[in-house]
This record gives sequence, C-alpha cells and structure tokens, in this order.
Amino acid sequence: MKRRDFLAQSTAALALTGLAFLPRPAVAQRSSVEPAPEGATPARVRIYPAIGISRVGGSLRWYLAPEVPGLPPKPEGGFKDGDRLIKKQVQRFRVYAFDDQDRVIGEIKADEAKIDWQVHLANTKAAWYGFHNPLDNGEDAPGLPGQMRNQYFVDDESREANLIIDGGLKEISGKDTNEGGGNPAYRFEGTFWGRYPVGLGELRTDSDGRLLVFPPDGKSGSPTNAPIKSFADNDGWYDDWCDGPVTATVTFPDGRKLAADPSWVASVGPNFAPEIPPITTLYDVIQNLNVSEGWTPPPASPLSFRRDIYPTFRRAALMDWLANAARHRSGWLDVDFSAPGFAEKLADPSPENEAFRRKIFSLFRNPENTGPEAYKEERLKIPYMLGDGVNYDGSPLQWFQFPALQYNNLKAWAAGDFRNDLDDPDYDSIETLDDVPLEQQPAALTEAALEPCSGGGFHPGVELSYYLRLAPMYARHSDATAEPFRLAHGNRPELVQTIGRLLTLEKALEGGNGAPPPVGPQSAGDLTRWMGLPWQCDAFSCQQVLLQENFPTAVWWPALLPIDVLPEDYYAQVMRPDLPEQERLKFLNSRVAWSRGVAGIGYHANASYWDGITNMITLWERMGFVVRKPAPQDPGRPEGVPDELYVETGRAEMEFRFNWSPADGMLPE
Repeated sequence: MKRRDFLAQSTAALALTGLAFLPRPAVAQRSSVEPAPEGATPARVRIYPAIGISRVGGSLRWYLAPEVPGLPPKPEGGFKDGDRLIKKQVQRFRVYAFDDQDRVIGEIKADEAKIDWQVHLANTKAAWYGFHNPLDNGEDAPGLPGQMRNQYFVDDESREANLIIDGGLKEISGKDTNEGGGNPAYRFEGTFWGRYPVGLGELRTDSDGRLLVFPPDGKSGSPTNAPIKSFADNDGWYDDWCDGPVTATVTFPDGRKLAADPSWVASVGPNFAPEIPPITTLYDVIQNLNVSEGWTPPPASPLSFRRDIYPTFRRAALMDWLANAARHRSGWLDVDFSAPGFAEKLADPSPENEAFRRKIFSLFRNPENTGPEAYKEERLKIPYMLGDGVNYDGSPLQWFQFPALQYNNLKAWAAGDFRNDLDDPDYDSIETLDDVPLEQQPAALTEAALEPCSGGGFHPGVELSYYLRLAPMYARHSDATAEPFRLAHGNRPELVQTIGRLLTLEKALEGGNGAPPPVGPQSAGDLTRWMGLPWQCDAFSCQQVLLQENFPTAVWWPALLPIDVLPEDYYAQVMRPDLPEQERLKFLNSRVAWSRGVAGIGYHANASYWDGITNMITLWERMGFVVRKPAPQDPGRPEGVPDELYVETGRAEMEFRFNWSPADGMLPE
C-alpha cells in the first residue's frame, strides 16, 4: 500500500471511540474440576503456580504477581516508587491438597500443617551459548548454531567457578518469616568472575505460611568494562535474572509427611504495560503443547466466548495504545476494534452474524499458510508483529504466528461454535482468588502467572523463550501421572552444562560431550540462560524494525515493551476543559516513542542503536509504565474520547540537563 493511500484511509479512524474491552476474569478449568467431599484425606499435595514469575525492580517496595486470570495487579501507588525506581513483582506460592481421586480438598496453610519450603536460584547465562534464532522451526527458518559465551574459560571447572552465579539452596518455613526482609539466611548471593558479589533475591513467608519469592534488583555489569557488542551475547557481562526449582514438604499434625509436586520460579524483567496482556501469552504456548501432546483435552464444544475467544480480541484491541502499527490498522484492514458495540457483536453466535465473524477471522494471520506466497499473503494480518524467522527474508515465520490452539479457537468462533457468556455475573464478581471456586483455584494460579508473559516472537523473547513449547521440558513427557505445566526437574551435580562447541537442535534434544540434553530435566538457572545478556540489551533492542519497504512499522513485543504511547503530558491536555475540542482530540490521537531520548533505531545495526541499548542498562528504571486512566468527565468532553485511556506514567527525565514538563501552554520559568 502506498503511503498516501494509507494516510487517506486511516485519518478518519484516528479518533478512538468507546472501548468495551474491559478486564474480565475467566478460568480455564482443569479436566477434573470436582471438589473433594468434606473430610477427605490428603493423598497428594502440589505447589501452585506450576511456573511462577517474579519481576526485577530496584525499589524496596513490592506487589504480588497476578493470581486471577484476566485481572492485572493493582499495586498501591502504582508500579513505580517515584519516577526513578521500579517496584518488585513478588511471586507467591501456595500448597493445595488432593484426595486419592485427584479431587481438590483445599489450600494447606500454616495453621493446618507445617510447610517446609526449599528454593534453589542461579544465573547461568554467562556459561551458556549465544542466541541467533530458535532451533525448532524446521525448514521455514532453520536453527543457527550458537557458540559458547566467554570462551576464554575453557574447561567446565573454570566456567563453573567464574561464570555461574549460584545463589544456593535456601529453606524457609513458618508464618511471616523474614517479614521485613534482609535476613542473610534467606538471601540468595552468588559471585561472578569468581569474586564479584551478585544478589539473586530472597525468600519470605506470609501470615499463612505461603512462600514469597522476591526478585533481585535488575542489575547488570561487567567487571572487565567490556563494551556492548551484541543484542543478546556480551562476553564479560552478567545480570541478575535467575530461576530454579521450588519444592516443599508438608508435615501434618499426625506426623504424616507428603512431598509436594514441585514448581519453578523465574525472576525476569518488568512488564511496562501490565494491564495489557500480549496477544499470545506464555500460557497459550504451553497449553497448545499440552493439547497437542494429549496431556490436556481441548476446550469442549461449544467454546466459552469469555474464556476461549474474548481474551484474543481484547489483546488485539488494546494494542492500539502501544503501537502505531496496531492503532492505524484500519488503514489496510477493514476493522475498527474501538467501534461502539464491537465487543458485543463479536460475542453474537447467531447465524445472522456469521458473515461478520468470518470477515473478522480472515484478518488474523493463518499459521497453517506456509506456502511460497505466505510471506506476502499474511504480512499485513493481525498482529503486525515480527516472528521467530526474522533471520530469513521471505519466510512465513518472519511474521508472528499464533499457536494452533488459539487460532483454531478463532476458527470455531467464526463458525459459531461458541456460547455468549461475555456477561457472566458469577465471574464478573471475582476480584481475588478467594472469589474463584475452590476446585478452579489451582489452575487459576498457574494461568494468572503465565498470562502476562509473552508467547512470541521468540527472538529470543521477553521473559522466557521457545524451549517451553518442547515436550521434553515437562515432567508429563516421562511421567503420565504428572500434571501439565510442571517442568521436569533435573539432578545435575554441576550447573554448567557444556554439550560441545556449538549448540544445535540435535544437541539441544540429545545432549553431547557427556552432558544430558538441555531440552529436558531442568536445574537452577536453566530457564533464563537462553535469554539475552545483559537483559536490558535484548529487551530494548527489539522495539521496531525500520526497513525501507515497511509501512507501517512492524514491532516486536508492544504489550510488555511499548513502542508508541500516549504520554502523561498529552493526557493532561486531553483532560483540560478549557481547550477547544479539536485541540483535545489532537493530543488524544498523538503518540510519542516510549524509548524516546534513549534507544537507537534499526534492526541490529544502525549507528545510534548501540548507544541506545547501552544507555538502557542504566536508564531502564526511568522508563514509563502504560496504565489505565479515566476519561474526562466535563460537559465539553469531545465525542470519540473512550471511557478509559491507557497512558504512559511515571517516566523520569532521560536528559539530566532538563527537568520540566509543559503545562497549560506555559514554558518553565
């Protein structure tokens, strides 16, 4: 499409109308959702969530990770501590009991039994292999082998001693243990380069004996002052992302002990748009694997619109607030998600509405189209995001691909195979986990933990990467009694895992050099090691790709790392009743670069690019968070202003010579 045609078609769509895509709690039920009878005896105990996510931040203040699917966290005072520090997201773990028929008895708390928690955290990035692209995409985007990072440490002994940041195994139990933090008995500490201390967070418990995993501060550094030379692989550098197993032993009052089915926790980067989930989540990716492997049945027919369909449309609609590629999509696709009544029309399963549904369905990228013309045919489909195969021009995988399950749900929706449960009073009343039916709480915890995480493109990704769509990563792969989503736990004596000079798909799946396969049972540090080093370089290098033939601009992960945002100063002008209506709409419809003043441009090459990703290592906590804000309520509110706006807030100055913002049309004195 020519630029002038695009502009002509899109201008009329810029004034957003009322959005109905509100957060709506919904739980993907387990295959067995029957509660146990009263008085049932615990036969098995499990830790939830099966995979938990903590998020780094430099502040001492913190908030709990989400525990109800569809409901984002709401930290008191927001996600930042002032404008220079980010609050930590803390993952809380619980233990649930099940009877001998695998029915839910309930949560076990410290008043009912003694819970002894054990956690082992490590960062092993510097001892791992470099990243070029995912190894598992086959002929459409063949995997490129990665070399070992920091090759000047040759043998495993020196790599273990210098490159592995091992926080060790920590144990904790009781109520409110280490309540205020700081007790060294519960703090994870390791060293890099053999002598530089690196903290990896700490453990606490709450008033019911639940486990709280506090992340580290998000620090990165280089003892050798090595320059940044790569978006993902920088020798001589460390960061403090970490991960590892979470285990527990429950001792009942009668002395009986049960070892809980274990969990895993990863401490990763912040989510800078925490109220807007990615269009495909990490939960979607793993659930797609569960269904394809037969570990979990597919959703029953007819589908639930609220649970199986609505989240995808809501995420697509809210991308308007994060990237111009989405906000201007009506310039090349005949759809406006912000139109009044659009969500309600999507929820209509009637035959009379089928033509509308099929039209909307045709706008989403088809992962089944892998033919020679797929690159062109699917390019401008929803979402206009890059995918795993960006290394291969013309590959259909150059564009983001939906997991089969998520796309098939949309296909069933188009055919009318769903029920309209968009407005469900039972679910609408849910505000906390206690409001969720007991038998659905365990599954809800895992879904809520993974729902905010990016499900692609994996290059390598935001929090974690493509290996989580591979079956050998999970306990269920070799144990038919294991619950889906639970990682296989390994028992390697050392955390270093050298499988040869190069990491290939074959070695990832089969191992090498006497070491077990990396895609298999996991040890501390194994999940986060595949990610960029240091984390800020990868996170902020992948904003958008400015190529000559691309208009609009394709983006990477706007739901976690925004691209184009409505800044707080513009929002203030929208709220001004003294401004003319057209002026207020101009501010509403204008965007600025989220990374303005810091990041460079380009794919991984342009001149200012290196300065940008280097700056982000120190400036990342100054970045703003995109959050919901109310619309103006004055009588002169312009027509077309939505009821809720998503606004960048809490951004600090990136240029230290200036420290002011325009207000009411006045320059600073």
